Amino acid sequence: MFQTFHATSSPAQGPARLAALRQALTAEGLAGFLVPRSDAHQGEYVAARDDRLQWLTGFTGSAGFCLVLPEVAGVFIDGRYRVQVKHQVDLAHFTPVAWPEIQPGDWLREKLSQGVIGFDPWLHTADEIARLETALAGSGITLRPVENPLDRLWADQPDPPMGRAFVHPDALAGETGEAKRQRLAQTLAAAGRRAVVLSLPDSICWLLNIRGSDVPRNPVLHAFAVLHDDARVTLFAEAAKFDEATRAHLGAGVTLRPPQAFVPALRTLTGPVQVDRKTAPLAVLLELQDAGVEAVDGDDPCRLPKACKTAAEIAGMRDAHLRDGAAMVEFLTWLDAEAPKGGLTEIDVVTALEGFRRATNALHDISFDTICGAGPNGAIMHYRVTDGSNRPVQRDELLLVDSGAQYADGTTDITRTVAVGDPGQEARECYTRVLQGLIAISRARWPKGLAGRDLDALARYPLWLAGQDYDHGTGHGVGAFLSVHEGPQRIARISEVPLEPGMILSNEPGYYREGAFGIRLENLIVVEEAPALGDNRRQLAFETLTFVPFDRRLILPQLLSSAERDWIDAYHRDVLEKIGSRLSPAAWDWLEAAAAPL
Repeated sequence: MFQTFHATSSPAQGPARLAALRQALTAEGLAGFLVPRSDAHQGEYVAARDDRLQWLTGFTGSAGFCLVLPEVAGVFIDGRYRVQVKHQVDLAHFTPVAWPEIQPGDWLREKLSQGVIGFDPWLHTADEIARLETALAGSGITLRPVENPLDRLWADQPDPPMGRAFVHPDALAGETGEAKRQRLAQTLAAAGRRAVVLSLPDSICWLLNIRGSDVPRNPVLHAFAVLHDDARVTLFAEAAKFDEATRAHLGAGVTLRPPQAFVPALRTLTGPVQVDRKTAPLAVLLELQDAGVEAVDGDDPCRLPKACKTAAEIAGMRDAHLRDGAAMVEFLTWLDAEAPKGGLTEIDVVTALEGFRRATNALHDISFDTICGAGPNGAIMHYRVTDGSNRPVQRDELLLVDSGAQYADGTTDITRTVAVGDPGQEARECYTRVLQGLIAISRARWPKGLAGRDLDALARYPLWLAGQDYDHGTGHGVGAFLSVHEGPQRIARISEVPLEPGMILSNEPGYYREGAFGIRLENLIVVEEAPALGDNRRQLAFETLTFVPFDRRLILPQLLSSAERDWIDAYHRDVLEKIGSRLSPAAWDWLEAAAAPL
């Protein structure tokens, strides 16, 4: 099994660790300390060594931070985690703070009259710290970069990860690493930049056509790199992670150096050196500035090309989704037969699903720990079942299963909410509204140049009409055998990045009622040129990649328009056509009924 079910933290551990941290801060003359979720590579998913926020607070979510002051420790969490955090932290010692509605600068001004707040400059971007400094201007509260005190207190902190690096074939990437280096170097040179610092593991892996094993569920390598204007790359990573074949694949244009050589190398660069203030750790800028090296702001040059997938990557993603769709249908066939009998638990469901994916003989890993929420656990948006929280799958409830897989040719992410027995009329009404939102995004056409924020409301409108909504974005970017959460593309109110052909995103509206049930439906979609219509304005549209039926027992056809009903029937026909031949006879029979016209 890739997924395990032991609890990785406990609320009981937090108070003593918090007291020790406060004692250390007092000794250093600090009034507080900022503890982020992120690591030095600003990853959403972090290695065990870097999970400082969980170690201190017990909170295991993939986003958030803690501001520790002498009298209060605020755990800042967004709408995805406001139910979860209540179960994971000691509420007598840690105070959940609704973020981004409440900003850290405003909160600090309210809680502290004056003092110095410490932060680890390797764990925060330059833009992040600049925003906080601006918010604190004139308050008597200042920020100071310091050595991380948590690393001194964490006696059994795990060692840095040492996962192997391996080759990602050029045929799956659709472009050689050398061609990518040359293409980006030409852009760099044209802008008058001598080099650019790369700190995002997925950017480095994409650029060099390699993958790694340093972060659970994400096939990435922990490394820093410098791309020079002549297309040379200096890669700072542990040599022991690279076998002979991977070294040979990197080629003469890539020099491998140890991680401890990174900072000295920064100080010897010739400027201007491009640094992405939104993604690189502030420490990189501080080192360059201290050495007198001219640093200029500029986007990570890999992010947008990486987001706009090649034809080979899109073809691989299509294949991966057909394979994964068949595994999902086999799983749903099993679930539909077993759940009504009683006796299943959330862990049983997660274990079975991973088994069906393993049966493809192509599974590299799951793409994140499966979210399987029965009944009220479905309302915990990023719920991870443990031995202690494991709940029976009971009749007349909803079961939410959000899961994904990593295959060599693509990354999948799919959510289906299913009925076990009769969950009631209200659950069906809410499910149908969520499905309407997914259909609205699937059918969208829009003028080139619009961003995810311009489409986000389409998914929410059916819920808004009923006075309902959900507290997460409608869609995130997805990598091609890379991170399941990839930027810069998103479908969300805050996303300003124009959507471009080749970008792959999730389409996942939802609805959650704390203590009762959760509903989320998710397909992956890819941006494509829309067929010409009307006056032939250039427009974009989405191609759906995911082919798994929706639960017809939860759909109320009378709430749907004729166009929405037609979309569902056409989608289900496509599911039958595309994956039917991949199924066992029992799964084919199940799918034929599940995909029948409304």
